[in-house]
Amino acid sequence: MRYKIDMHNHTVASGHAYSTVQEIAREASNKGMVYVGITDHGPALLGYDNPWYIWNLRVVPENIYGVEILKGVEANIIDDDGNIDIPEGILDQLDIVLAGFHEGPILPKSQEENTKIILNLMENKYVDIVVHLGNPRFPIDYERVVLKAKESNKLIEINNSSLHTSREGSKENCLRIAQLCKKHQVPMIFSSDSHISFDVGRFDEIFELIKDVDIPEDLIMNSSVESFESFMKSRGKKRFFNK
Repeated sequence: MRYKIDMHNHTVASGHAYSTVQEIAREASNKGMVYVGITDHGPALLGYDNPWYIWNLRVVPENIYGVEILKGVEANIIDDDGNIDIPEGILDQLDIVLAGFHEGPILPKSQEENTKIILNLMENKYVDIVVHLGNPRFPIDYERVVLKAKESNKLIEINNSSLHTSREGSKENCLRIAQLCKKHQVPMIFSSDSHISFDVGRFDEIFELIKDVDIPEDLIMNSSVESFESFMKSRGKKRFFNK
């Protein structure tokens, strides 16, 4: 099984990743992918790219090696109100906006406090995807968050990297999230969270995790180009209204 869309990828600009935009695009092209998101970290993670880097993504071609490049960011939650570290004027220009908890910009709190922060984040009209919610360092009430995603038209990410190289202890939580999305008919998206080009489009750990859950493909927004484009139009993303 190979999906042709991966919205969570990091370049050397993130400070702890090892490929360029062109290397990511070339690998995606080699794998027959259609859409790839370039989503480096926001500036609240010390040492990573600044808002001007995100703003200047406009110089990146929209298509490289036959792959549609979506220009975006993985923003950091920075306070209890769920605010993020990218100015609204930049968010409005991006094709895709991911956001979530990262230690440093904000520290883990109680389950109730973390849940309220994520619920507040989901009020942000620019955020399209809420990332790696299975991280056990930030316990949340998964059912409340999944239901809020349905209400606010956000995608819940299932993150492949969380299952094999980062955020140890995420598997059980990610499985629970997937089960709740199925129960409540809430759309989700699978992401590689690649930090080197070879991992672009890698979802093997996710497929293994959910093999017995029997999630309908129409709930997985990157399982088809049509589903993904339809979702992005529902989010009012300018890039997709010329499709």
